[in-house]
Amino acid sequence: MAGLIGKKVGMTRIFDDEGLEVPVTVVQAGPCPVVQVKSEETDGYAAVQLGFGARKEKRTGRALAGHAGKAGLKAAPRVLREFRIQDGDPEVEPGQELTVELFEPGQRVKVTARTKGRGFQGAVKRHGFSGRPASHGHPMSRTPGSMGPGTDPSRVIKGKKLPGRMGGKNRTIRNLEIMKVDADRNLLFVKGGLPGARNGYVFIQK
Repeated sequence: MAGLIGKKVGMTRIFDDEGLEVPVTVVQAGPCPVVQVKSEETDGYAAVQLGFGARKEKRTGRALAGHAGKAGLKAAPRVLREFRIQDGDPEVEPGQELTVELFEPGQRVKVTARTKGRGFQGAVKRHGFSGRPASHGHPMSRTPGSMGPGTDPSRVIKGKKLPGRMGGKNRTIRNLEIMKVDADRNLLFVKGGLPGARNGYVFIQK
């Protein structure tokens, strides 16, 4: 269950004890209220549903408002996410708030976020094709080239890398290190880059 919902603030750098520069991504994580606690007896699996942010009242449906009201929340969360309960996790109750104090420097985490949407892209950018001849004004320098073998099977094989929509998918990066925890400002400093754009939502889990 040890996880939080956060928002990507941006990237910066910090210096470790040896004076080496470390690139980090700053994440505003929590405070995340516990909206619902699921158990194996009633729901078939054990999980904790956390919320992040607050919706405007005029943009909140009755079902979501009632769901948040059962947990004692004044406003419905903007984002909801479930985290599975593992053995040894502390017990939590609806309405309780979880903060960045769940984590500590040196811990390893996995981060899930939605990557930047790139729109419709060609094979060179989307899959790293080397391209066609680029000199002497070649008219097709970035086309994928021949892709359907002639007589047999005389069709494009399934799974062929082709131009298409790129990005905008959920991606998880594992084994990232937390370099610093700022409990006063609800900030986590995670080593390296994280998927997504600024102000995008990220899900951090031990």
